[in-house]
Amino acid sequence: MTTSIATGNLFILAAPSGAGKSSLIRALLARHTEESMQVSVSCTTRAPRPGEIDGVHYHFLTESQFKEKIDNNDFYEWAHVFGNYYGTSRSYIEHTLAQGIDVFLDIDWQGARQVREAHPQAQSIFIVPPSLEVLEQRLRSRGQDSDEVIRSRMEKAQAEMSHYHEFDYLLVNDKFEQTLAQLEHIVFAQRLKVALQQVRHAAKLKDLLANDG
Repeated sequence: MTTSIATGNLFILAAPSGAGKSSLIRALLARHTEESMQVSVSCTTRAPRPGEIDGVHYHFLTESQFKEKIDNNDFYEWAHVFGNYYGTSRSYIEHTLAQGIDVFLDIDWQGARQVREAHPQAQSIFIVPPSLEVLEQRLRSRGQDSDEVIRSRMEKAQAEMSHYHEFDYLLVNDKFEQTLAQLEHIVFAQRLKVALQQVRHAAKLKDLLANDG
């Protein structure tokens, strides 16, 4: 099967809860509103919550639709969590990349493994807090969880952070604006690699190298 050359980049971002991953992605997209980058919209079989829009927050599917996509190998990664299915659509991402749009995947380290196997060109970024003390402060500042839940989240965070070495980049989110600038640098450095630039500027390069004889 022939596929079009993807001129967008796929970025995998993973982090423990409270490290600031989602905030960094939102801030980066807010800086670049020209639709050159976007967050992947996952598929799910759970029912929409009030205010959620199909195609914006999730692609809401029936269980039979989701399983059909599994059978057709249309997920980079998928999981069954608390009675519902969640997955990252291969066809959706490849279509978006083919338009020259960069895509960010906000997933865990396990999902990142699956995506890298399916899409080796993806660039993976792991984000950690500056310390466990800061991470706990951030989790407590939300005011949503009991001490028991906080302890559980902290234990899970340490388990997740032990996989940082599987990623291409490691960002320590101490000063938010500095970390945001580092993330932005990674994105734009990837955009300027020769393999992608020669696709984007094929006609211009042809003219520059033309032999007028």
